[in-house]
Amino acid sequence: MSASACFGEQSRLGPPFGGPNHIGVGLKTNVYIDGFNLYFAIKFSPYKWLDLSSLCRNLLPKHTINLIRYFTAHVKPLPHDLGVRTRQDFYLRALKTLQDLELHDNGEFVSWDKLMPQSPLAYVRGKNKSPNKVNVLKTEEKGSDVNLASWLLSDCFNGCFDYAVIISNDSDLATPIEIVVQQYHKSVKVINPDKPKYASKKLARVSTSNFITIHPWVYSQSQFPVTLTDAIGAFTKPPRW
Repeated sequence: MSASACFGEQSRLGPPFGGPNHIGVGLKTNVYIDGFNLYFAIKFSPYKWLDLSSLCRNLLPKHTINLIRYFTAHVKPLPHDLGVRTRQDFYLRALKTLQDLELHDNGEFVSWDKLMPQSPLAYVRGKNKSPNKVNVLKTEEKGSDVNLASWLLSDCFNGCFDYAVIISNDSDLATPIEIVVQQYHKSVKVINPDKPKYASKKLARVSTSNFITIHPWVYSQSQFPVTLTDAIGAFTKPPRW
Protein backbone atom coordinates (compact mmCIF):
# COMPACT_ATOMS: atom_id res chain seq x y z
CA MET A 1 0.00 0.00 0.00
CA SER A 2 1.26 3.46 -0.82
CA ALA A 3 2.81 5.36 2.07
CA SER A 4 0.91 8.45 0.95
CA ALA A 5 -2.52 6.80 1.08
CA CYS A 6 -5.12 9.16 2.46
CA PHE A 7 -8.31 7.25 1.77
CA GLY A 8 -9.47 3.97 3.28
CA GLU A 9 -12.33 1.51 3.27
CA GLN A 10 -15.03 1.38 5.91
CA SER A 11 -13.91 -0.90 8.73
CA ARG A 12 -16.01 -3.89 9.65
CA LEU A 13 -18.10 -3.60 12.77
CA GLY A 14 -17.47 -5.72 15.80
CA PRO A 15 -17.73 -5.70 19.59
CA PRO A 16 -16.11 -2.70 21.32
CA PHE A 17 -13.23 -4.65 22.84
CA GLY A 18 -11.48 -1.48 23.93
CA GLY A 19 -14.45 -0.26 25.94
CA PRO A 20 -17.28 2.11 25.01
CA ASN A 21 -15.94 5.23 23.36
CA HIS A 22 -17.67 6.84 20.39
CA ILE A 23 -15.25 9.73 19.87
CA GLY A 24 -13.88 9.42 16.33
CA VAL A 25 -16.70 7.24 15.01
CA GLY A 26 -16.80 7.51 11.21
CA LEU A 27 -13.66 9.64 11.01
CA LYS A 28 -10.78 8.64 8.76
CA THR A 29 -8.34 6.95 11.17
CA ASN A 30 -4.64 6.17 10.90
CA VAL A 31 -3.06 3.72 13.34
CA TYR A 32 0.64 3.95 14.29
CA ILE A 33 2.14 0.85 15.91
CA ASP A 34 5.39 0.76 17.86
CA GLY A 35 6.46 -2.74 16.83
CA PHE A 36 8.93 -3.60 19.59
CA ASN A 37 6.84 -2.01 22.30
CA LEU A 38 4.00 -4.25 21.16
CA TYR A 39 6.28 -7.30 20.85
CA PHE A 40 7.64 -7.04 24.38
CA ALA A 41 4.09 -6.69 25.71
CA ILE A 42 3.16 -10.10 24.24
CA LYS A 43 6.61 -11.75 24.23
CA PHE A 44 5.68 -14.45 26.72
CA SER A 45 2.19 -15.03 25.36
CA PRO A 46 1.03 -17.41 22.58
CA TYR A 47 -0.28 -14.47 20.55
CA LYS A 48 2.75 -13.25 18.58
CA TRP A 49 1.35 -14.39 15.18
CA LEU A 50 -0.68 -11.20 15.35
CA ASP A 51 -2.84 -9.93 12.49
CA LEU A 52 -2.50 -6.18 12.98
CA SER A 53 -5.36 -5.32 10.64
CA SER A 54 -7.68 -7.55 12.64
CA LEU A 55 -6.31 -6.14 15.90
CA CYS A 56 -7.02 -2.55 14.84
CA ARG A 57 -10.54 -3.35 13.71
CA ASN A 58 -11.26 -5.27 16.89
CA LEU A 59 -10.03 -2.34 18.97
CA LEU A 60 -11.72 0.34 16.82
CA PRO A 61 -14.86 -1.31 15.45
CA LYS A 62 -16.66 1.93 14.60
CA HIS A 63 -13.73 3.75 13.02
CA THR A 64 -12.94 4.00 9.32
CA ILE A 65 -9.43 2.53 9.26
CA ASN A 66 -7.52 4.33 6.54
CA LEU A 67 -3.93 3.20 7.07
CA ILE A 68 -1.91 1.21 9.60
CA ARG A 69 1.78 2.06 9.93
CA TYR A 70 3.97 -0.53 11.66
CA PHE A 71 7.44 0.51 12.82
CA THR A 72 10.18 -2.01 13.57
CA ALA A 73 13.79 -3.04 12.95
CA HIS A 74 15.39 -6.25 11.75
CA VAL A 75 16.70 -8.23 14.69
CA LYS A 76 20.13 -9.83 14.72
CA PRO A 77 20.71 -13.56 15.36
CA LEU A 78 21.76 -14.22 18.95
CA PRO A 79 24.28 -16.85 20.09
CA HIS A 80 21.57 -18.60 22.11
CA ASP A 81 18.85 -18.09 19.47
CA LEU A 82 20.13 -18.19 15.90
CA GLY A 83 16.63 -18.50 14.44
CA VAL A 84 15.22 -15.25 15.76
CA ARG A 85 15.76 -13.37 12.48
CA THR A 86 14.17 -16.16 10.43
CA ARG A 87 11.06 -16.12 12.63
CA GLN A 88 10.81 -12.36 12.35
CA ASP A 89 11.14 -12.57 8.56
CA PHE A 90 8.16 -14.94 8.44
CA TYR A 91 6.14 -12.52 10.53
CA LEU A 92 7.06 -9.53 8.36
CA ARG A 93 6.10 -11.62 5.33
CA ALA A 94 2.71 -12.22 6.96
CA LEU A 95 2.27 -8.49 7.58
CA LYS A 96 2.97 -7.75 3.91
CA THR A 97 -0.19 -9.68 2.99
CA LEU A 98 -2.27 -6.96 4.68
CA GLN A 99 -3.59 -4.43 2.17
CA ASP A 100 -4.08 -1.59 4.67
CA LEU A 101 -0.66 -1.84 6.36
CA GLU A 102 2.52 0.07 5.53
CA LEU A 103 5.67 -1.58 6.91
CA HIS A 104 8.45 0.71 8.15
CA ASP A 105 11.34 -1.62 9.00
CA ASN A 106 14.24 0.83 8.77
CA GLY A 107 14.99 1.02 12.48
CA GLU A 108 18.20 -0.68 13.61
CA PHE A 109 19.66 -2.66 16.48
CA VAL A 110 22.85 -1.41 18.09
CA SER A 111 24.93 -3.65 20.39
CA TRP A 112 28.00 -2.84 22.44
CA ASP A 113 29.96 -4.14 25.43
CA LYS A 114 29.54 -2.21 28.64
CA LEU A 115 31.07 -2.64 32.08
CA MET A 116 28.25 -2.55 34.62
CA PRO A 117 27.88 -3.37 38.34
CA GLN A 118 26.17 -6.60 39.29
CA SER A 119 22.84 -6.52 41.05
CA PRO A 120 23.11 -6.19 44.86
CA LEU A 121 21.58 -9.68 44.98
CA ALA A 122 24.71 -11.04 43.29
CA TYR A 123 27.14 -10.18 46.09
CA VAL A 124 27.23 -10.06 49.88
CA ARG A 125 26.86 -6.58 51.31
CA GLY A 126 29.57 -5.53 53.74
CA LYS A 127 31.46 -2.55 55.02
CA ASN A 128 33.42 -0.74 52.29
CA LYS A 129 32.38 -3.37 49.78
CA SER A 130 30.95 -2.58 46.36
CA PRO A 131 29.41 -4.83 43.71
CA ASN A 132 31.67 -6.50 41.20
CA LYS A 133 31.53 -5.13 37.69
CA VAL A 134 30.95 -7.40 34.74
CA ASN A 135 31.01 -6.98 30.98
CA VAL A 136 27.51 -7.15 29.51
CA LEU A 137 26.23 -6.96 25.96
CA LYS A 138 23.85 -4.02 25.70
CA THR A 139 21.38 -4.11 22.82
CA GLU A 140 19.00 -1.31 21.95
CA GLU A 141 16.59 -0.72 19.11
CA LYS A 142 17.06 2.69 17.54
CA GLY A 143 14.93 4.71 15.19
CA SER A 144 11.44 3.21 15.35
CA ASP A 145 10.07 5.74 17.84
CA VAL A 146 11.54 8.63 15.84
CA ASN A 147 10.14 7.18 12.61
CA LEU A 148 6.70 6.79 14.19
CA ALA A 149 6.74 10.37 15.45
CA SER A 150 7.92 11.66 12.06
CA TRP A 151 5.20 9.87 10.10
CA LEU A 152 2.54 10.91 12.60
CA LEU A 153 3.50 14.56 12.12
CA SER A 154 3.92 14.26 8.35
CA ASP A 155 0.50 12.62 7.93
CA CYS A 156 -1.02 15.29 10.16
CA PHE A 157 0.53 18.12 8.14
CA ASN A 158 -0.69 16.54 4.88
CA GLY A 159 -4.22 15.96 6.11
CA CYS A 160 -3.99 12.16 5.77
CA PHE A 161 -6.19 11.48 8.78
CA ASP A 162 -8.92 12.99 10.88
CA TYR A 163 -8.14 10.79 13.87
CA ALA A 164 -4.93 9.06 14.92
CA VAL A 165 -4.40 6.04 17.16
CA ILE A 166 -1.01 5.23 18.70
CA ILE A 167 -0.36 1.69 19.96
CA SER A 168 2.61 2.15 22.25
CA ASN A 169 3.56 2.70 25.86
CA ASP A 170 6.64 4.81 25.04
CA SER A 171 6.35 8.14 26.84
CA ASP A 172 8.86 9.68 24.38
CA LEU A 173 5.93 9.98 21.95
CA ALA A 174 4.09 12.44 24.18
CA THR A 175 5.53 15.58 22.54
CA PRO A 176 4.62 14.79 18.89
CA ILE A 177 1.16 13.73 20.08
CA GLU A 178 0.75 17.05 21.89
CA ILE A 179 1.73 18.92 18.70
CA VAL A 180 -0.93 17.08 16.70
CA VAL A 181 -3.56 17.74 19.37
CA GLN A 182 -2.77 21.29 20.43
CA GLN A 183 -1.52 22.88 17.21
CA TYR A 184 -3.56 20.96 14.62
CA HIS A 185 -6.63 20.18 16.74
CA LYS A 186 -6.71 16.50 15.82
CA SER A 187 -7.86 13.75 18.15
CA VAL A 188 -5.25 11.17 19.15
CA LYS A 189 -6.10 8.01 21.06
CA VAL A 190 -3.28 6.15 22.81
CA ILE A 191 -3.60 2.41 23.42
CA ASN A 192 -1.24 0.65 25.81
CA PRO A 193 -0.25 -2.83 24.54
CA ASP A 194 1.14 -3.87 27.92
CA LYS A 195 -0.34 -4.65 31.34
CA PRO A 196 -2.31 -1.80 33.00
CA LYS A 197 0.22 -1.49 35.83
CA TYR A 198 2.90 -0.47 33.31
CA ALA A 199 0.77 2.16 31.54
CA SER A 200 2.53 5.47 30.91
CA LYS A 201 0.90 8.30 32.85
CA LYS A 202 2.48 10.78 30.46
CA LEU A 203 0.78 9.18 27.46
CA ALA A 204 -2.49 8.91 29.38
CA ARG A 205 -2.44 12.67 29.88
CA VAL A 206 -2.01 13.48 26.17
CA SER A 207 -4.56 10.96 24.88
CA THR A 208 -7.71 12.84 23.82
CA SER A 209 -10.00 9.88 24.55
CA ASN A 210 -10.03 7.01 27.00
CA PHE A 211 -6.52 5.62 27.47
CA ILE A 212 -7.04 1.86 27.31
CA THR A 213 -4.97 -1.30 27.68
CA ILE A 214 -5.35 -4.22 25.29
CA HIS A 215 -6.87 -7.26 26.97
CA PRO A 216 -5.19 -10.62 26.18
CA TRP A 217 -8.51 -11.89 24.81
CA VAL A 218 -8.33 -9.25 22.07
CA TYR A 219 -4.91 -10.56 21.06
CA SER A 220 -6.30 -14.09 20.97
CA GLN A 221 -9.06 -12.98 18.59
CA SER A 222 -6.65 -11.16 16.26
CA GLN A 223 -4.39 -13.95 15.00
CA PHE A 224 -3.35 -14.80 11.44
CA PRO A 225 -4.34 -18.22 10.13
CA VAL A 226 -1.54 -20.75 10.70
CA THR A 227 -0.94 -20.94 6.93
CA LEU A 228 -0.84 -17.90 4.64
CA THR A 229 -0.20 -17.41 0.93
CA ASP A 230 1.55 -14.55 -0.86
CA ALA A 231 3.06 -14.04 -4.33
CA ILE A 232 5.91 -16.42 -3.46
CA GLY A 233 3.70 -19.24 -2.22
CA ALA A 234 2.33 -20.74 0.97
CA PHE A 235 4.10 -20.33 4.32
CA THR A 236 3.22 -21.17 7.91
CA LYS A 237 3.56 -19.80 11.38
CA PRO A 238 6.95 -20.78 12.90
CA PRO A 239 6.50 -23.74 15.24
CA ARG A 240 8.61 -21.99 17.87
CA TRP A 241 8.71 -18.28 18.49
